[in-house]
Amino acid sequence: MTEKADLTKKDSEKTLNEFIKIMTESLKAGDDIQLVGFGSFQVKKIATRERHNPQTDKVIRIPAANVPSFKAGKSLKEAVK
Repeated sequence: MTEKADLTKKDSEKTLNEFIKIMTESLKAGDDIQLVGFGSFQVKKIATRERHNPQTDKVIRIPAANVPSFKAGKSLKEAVK
């Protein structure tokens, strides 16, 4: 990124860190993020569920959670093929 954007290493790091910070804050607020051609980020809600622990033979209750999700855009999918 430093070479391609003709930035100093320090400026590249600062820019990337701020970008990640803004994306994280947006996702925490419940907003979806779309980077045209690259993909989209969103938060998915996973419901409470029960699973079986084979070591103890007991049922474990896994609490509901919010998890980040990424869906690749058309351009990214085609570039990776």
